[in-house]
Amino acid sequence: MGAMVAVSIVTYNSKHIFKVLDNIKEEFDGDERFRFVIFDNNSEKEYQERLATYKGLVDLTFYHENNGFGFGHNYNLMHADEKYFLVFNPDIILKKQDLLNMLEIMEQQGDISLLVPKVLNADGTTQHLVRNRVSVFDYALRFIPFQFVKKMFSKRLHSYECRDLPNDRNVDIRIGSGCFMLVRAEAFKRVNGFDDRYFMYFEDYDLCLKLRQRDERVVYTPFSEVIHYYERGAHKNSKLFKIFMQSMYKFFDKWGWKLF
Repeated sequence: MGAMVAVSIVTYNSKHIFKVLDNIKEEFDGDERFRFVIFDNNSEKEYQERLATYKGLVDLTFYHENNGFGFGHNYNLMHADEKYFLVFNPDIILKKQDLLNMLEIMEQQGDISLLVPKVLNADGTTQHLVRNRVSVFDYALRFIPFQFVKKMFSKRLHSYECRDLPNDRNVDIRIGSGCFMLVRAEAFKRVNGFDDRYFMYFEDYDLCLKLRQRDERVVYTPFSEVIHYYERGAHKNSKLFKIFMQSMYKFFDKWGWKLF
């Protein structure tokens, strides 16, 4: 019997990956229901050599160039045979029971195509990554450095970040975060996986909207949690900010420009 879940990790010199892999070893080593696959986007030689020491725990692909997040996950998953795919950031800490709880939901509710958990910071506070709308104005608010402006639009930011999600039931959403997504394999393949024209950022939004366009369910569950070492790179790094803006343009150009 083959694995039930293909767990896909795409990495590029990701600083948390070895802590993540040690956690995976502790939680999942020897459990044949899960197959872990790492796609390395042409990281530095030393980094790749250290990754190679985890062969046996994970399947490894060292690619000759960096084509981005979506490309790497598609490479790992589009021809995989497992029933479920788990899109897993290289900065996620996971307890196996939380994933098993998510799998139980997917098994019981066959009409759910994509399921995301509650995402926490390392200190236990919630990261508000679910979205039910996307507009240019909301992104401008998040990036603007002036706190008095954010305060003026605090109610709008509150609703944009879906801060009122329930803690006592699963709920249908429009968009979940690609840092940790459990996807039904047949649904992922039906929409041709991620649109790899996005180098990074917005490919997760795009995937959710493609599924929703087909009337497939995207669901948030508060009953499973993961820790995400969220770097907010686009807020700190000019190169990543440029990539973010390019992906945002592609997203709105594809799905329609919503200014407010």
